[in-house]
Amino acid sequence: MDGPSGAGKSTFARDLAHELGAQLISTDHFATWDDPTTQWWPRLQRALDEVAQNREGRYRKTDWSQGFPCIGEGDEVVITPQRTIILEGFSSARKANTRLSLAIFVDHEDEPARLERAVQRDGEHQRAHFIRWQQYERGWFAVDETKTRADYVVTSSS
Repeated sequence: MDGPSGAGKSTFARDLAHELGAQLISTDHFATWDDPTTQWWPRLQRALDEVAQNREGRYRKTDWSQGFPCIGEGDEVVITPQRTIILEGFSSARKANTRLSLAIFVDHEDEPARLERAVQRDGEHQRAHFIRWQQYERGWFAVDETKTRADYVVTSSS
């Protein structure tokens, strides 16, 4: 479940995971303001590869408790092999995701409204980070063609 910040993908994914009894994994466990997509991807891919071999996959979340990211120093997450695992978050449906069965792109085309939703959720002190993040997202989605490759596009309106 991919899409831009503030579009509502986390809420949609959480509700869907609850309905399906699926495990929910978030790219927010990995990404940082300075590394939205690249260096952390192999850690996630290794965990997903384990699950694909019918073994538990494990990773440590990025720890933000000190106000800055400590990569791989947070709580351990165990991904258990099961029928449905939902990977949610920015760049989750990237072309390089070889374990993807279905891609849903959650969109909300009003970028200023998305910015306000994200700031309301995470705090005014994060506004400058979200502005940079939205610029990065625009470029990422254009190059990766995430939305056009998605199996489904869901548009949120609030």
